[in-house]
Amino acid sequence: MPAEFPDFRLGNVLATSFTATLTERQGDAVERIPTPQRLVDWLAVNGLAVDSCTTAQLDLARELRESIHAAATAAASGEALPASAVRVINDRSAQGRAAAILTPEGRRRWRLGSASRVEDALSVIAADAVGVIAGERDGRLALCASPTCRAAFFDTSQSRTRRWCDMNTCGNRQKKARFHAKQRAGSR
Repeated sequence: MPAEFPDFRLGNVLATSFTATLTERQGDAVERIPTPQRLVDWLAVNGLAVDSCTTAQLDLARELRESIHAAATAAASGEALPASAVRVINDRSAQGRAAAILTPEGRRRWRLGSASRVEDALSVIAADAVGVIAGERDGRLALCASPTCRAAFFDTSQSRTRRWCDMNTCGNRQKKARFHAKQRAGSR
């Protein structure tokens, strides 16, 4: 992957990993799928390889991403789901052609249609979002405690008290800031 693009943040939950293609939403936003080819790359890394992507399909993907983020944020905050976000998620879920398949290792994978389209991949992401937001998985939606991030993530930790979307980025950044603040206070 080209070095001029920021690395993808990959997680275990497809829908929230997809929303992490835009990070630092409350600060200097970092767009991780700025081009159609970059969306193709992200989909391939997540087992949803497609043949190509147009600018219009990238726009559909970003609309879905923001709808998932809005709905997940509302769910994590105990608020009503935005009707427009629910509509987009449902529409994308219903518009694709994908089938769940069982691997020899006993895992579920998705198989897209023979002429893999972005819409087919988006339907898988939307279906995953439905399951996560509807509470069908063991875990809880939460919001990153970083004031510049505020990403929605799915907490599957045993205690369900995880604070950061990613300990290696947001969590580490916050721990460093606290450490430096204590050092500055101690040197006075």
